[in-house]
Amino acid sequence: MKLTKSDTTLNEKDALQDMLESEKQLMTIYTTAIFEGSTKAIRKSFSVNFTGVADNQYDLFNQMSSRGYYEPAPANKNMIDTANQNYKKQKSALRAN
Repeated sequence: MKLTKSDTTLNEKDALQDMLESEKQLMTIYTTAIFEGSTKAIRKSFSVNFTGVADNQYDLFNQMSSRGYYEPAPANKNMIDTANQNYKKQKSALRAN
C-alpha cells in the first residue's frame, strides 16, 4: 500500500492535539527532574523550563478551545464534592501512615 501526502499529513486539530500532548509529557518529565535534581541550580533550571512548558501548554489549550477543538466539560457540584471527599480520605490515610 502506497501512502500519499494526504494520508500522512496532520490536520490542524490533530497537529494541535499532538503538540498539547507533547507539552503535557514534558511537564511530567520536568516535574520528575525537579524532584530528582541534586543541586539547587539544576532544580531551578528545571523549574524555569517547567514554567515555560506550562505556558506553552496553556497557550495551546487556549488555541484549541478558541477553535472548538477542546471543550472540557464543566464540573458540576456533585463531581467537585466527590473529588473533595476522595482527597480528604487520601489525606487522612497518609497521616495515619
